[in-house]
Amino acid sequence: MNSLSHPIAKPTPWVGAVLFALMFWFSSSLLMDFVIMPGLFVGGMMSQPDFGSAGYAMFWVFNRLELLCAGVILTGLLAARQSRPQRPVVASGLRSRWAVELGLGLLALTLVLTYAIAPAMAALGASLDPFAATVEVPGAMNQMHGVYFALEAVKLLGCGALLSLLYGDLSRAEEL
Repeated sequence: MNSLSHPIAKPTPWVGAVLFALMFWFSSSLLMDFVIMPGLFVGGMMSQPDFGSAGYAMFWVFNRLELLCAGVILTGLLAARQSRPQRPVVASGLRSRWAVELGLGLLALTLVLTYAIAPAMAALGASLDPFAATVEVPGAMNQMHGVYFALEAVKLLGCGALLSLLYGDLSRAEEL
């Protein structure tokens, strides 16, 4: 009853969950894209007979973590949008329309990466000849890598944009 009589309520705890999920997702994507995958590529993973199934097994786990992060972020954004803040929606970055649209876009992008791109790449890299000593990378695999990394770049830009909206909220909260 106390919260109904006061027009200004405490900030929602979802802001912390959104910040944690965004930072975890952003940093793990950077680690995967710029450390782990180049290391495996330089180490000769693409020349191994079962690189398709090994890569899919690794990305199966990572993509599910990404889906979890995207779900937490979108849930947190929707919960923050419905809470009673100290500032109106126009002044708050996380409660803006753009934050929810970015969250939906990131979820959609993660669904495409998880259920369309990764299985297609695993199918292209599947070893159909168990007696082959070396594997030639199909030409379509290079195109799929290009599509995958373009979508990864869009995902990193979306995470960065959401982080900038959250940082704007946090810097304005210190001013008040």
